[in-house]
Amino acid sequence: MDVPGKVVVVGGGIGGVSTVAALRAGGYGGELVLVDDAELPTDRPPLSKEYLAGTRSLTDLALEQPDWYDDHDVRLVPRTRVSALRPGEGAVETEDGRTLAADRVVLATGGRAARPPIPGADDARVHVLRTVEDADRLRAAVAPGTRVLVVGAGLVGAEAGSTLAGLGADVVLVDPVAPPLALVFGQPVAHWLHELNRARGLALHHAGVERLDATTDGLRVRLSGGADDVRADLVVLAVGMVPETTLAVSAGLRTGRGVRVDRGQLTSNPAVLAIGDATEVVVDGVVRPRAEHWEAARLDGERAAATILGAPLPAPTASWFWTERHGLHVEVVGDLTAGDLVLRGELGTPPFSAFSVHEGMVAGAVAVDDPRAVRAARRLIDRAIPVDPAALADPSTDLRRLLRG
Repeated sequence: MDVPGKVVVVGGGIGGVSTVAALRAGGYGGELVLVDDAELPTDRPPLSKEYLAGTRSLTDLALEQPDWYDDHDVRLVPRTRVSALRPGEGAVETEDGRTLAADRVVLATGGRAARPPIPGADDARVHVLRTVEDADRLRAAVAPGTRVLVVGAGLVGAEAGSTLAGLGADVVLVDPVAPPLALVFGQPVAHWLHELNRARGLALHHAGVERLDATTDGLRVRLSGGADDVRADLVVLAVGMVPETTLAVSAGLRTGRGVRVDRGQLTSNPAVLAIGDATEVVVDGVVRPRAEHWEAARLDGERAAATILGAPLPAPTASWFWTERHGLHVEVVGDLTAGDLVLRGELGTPPFSAFSVHEGMVAGAVAVDDPRAVRAARRLIDRAIPVDPAALADPSTDLRRLLRG
């Protein structure tokens, strides 16, 4: 397909903004429209951290300032929801009745917070944390001494729990898995990070939630496995997200656990691409695991732009993400489930890191307050450079030297 004259991107998260930026950087000279339901496309990771804590404003969360869109000749259509795609007609319809011409559409619709069918979870005191509005509502409900129960101790749950505890709330984290995220951080680091919550004053329960009952002074949370009920003033559900595929389904696109796309982010309709959390990548009939992280969405946008431009796809790279809790910065790259774990430094005494080594090469790494270790690990993974585990474990080893093989 020739380079289109009009591209409409639906969704203004990091994936959508990355797409329009990469198109302009790649020389695209056609009409470029970015539709978003917010006033200005915003960054989502701070919602469970600095924004919830009140240390960053909504203005600070802008992915780009308004002038950027003018400077890059991107027509930003804010406070607008798309109601339908008409790829066969080259059109996108909005809820307020407008029709936008589109030779190519990029869906960057992300996902919505998952709400498991827990009896009583429709109570107004039950919160989720996915949008600016969610964070505003939660922050307004919390004061020193507020009893908060967080369901799910994964990335968002642990981040929110840490932030809420910093605001003076009495926080309980509930998760049936002990420790959470062992496949992500590796067992030793996952255990240490989870127990750090307890050390910082959060209560931990390894259980599921069976039901929520309203009482005269809040909510009574019944846990599974015979654990005692927990009393809370409010509950936060942090149990993942559901891909937003409504537009794709109504347009007849192929979906599974997301909008199905190929390596170049193309959907089953060649006029439509999809990126980010809303997608499910299928290559040679095999569904690839979805990486629900900031950088993954950004790279999806760059791949979508390359596909539209007819340019080579960016070279693949090891997956990477970060999280912050209790004043610590944690980064993960690659796969920590393969191979033997090699510890660099002392577990529990930051900075330290751990590397997964498989068949003499680094497969993944996790680092606490040690971002340089992860940067080096990513290069070692991408270049498939053999390493000496003893040298890797020695804190005196300059990791840059290992890059020379």
